[in-house]
Amino acid sequence: MKTFMFIVVFLLIGAFFIIANQNIKLNSSENVSLFFNEYAGWWGDLLDNGRAVIGYVVKMGWLPDGGELSPN
Repeated sequence: MKTFMFIVVFLLIGAFFIIANQNIKLNSSENVSLFFNEYAGWWGDLLDNGRAVIGYVVKMGWLPDGGELSPN
């Protein structure tokens, strides 16, 4: 439950930052459309960065050099 709440709060803070930084007033349909376009772009960037980090972690050498794992 804590993880879910963290994710919700993170996404809400992201939405508030987009509204504040772009100075969007959500009182017209054009501005709501602009907000959702910006929010979707932020989601895309977030997923791309997450994919890059996961790819980097997967490609790291986690085993010691020069040997196979074998039970002695």
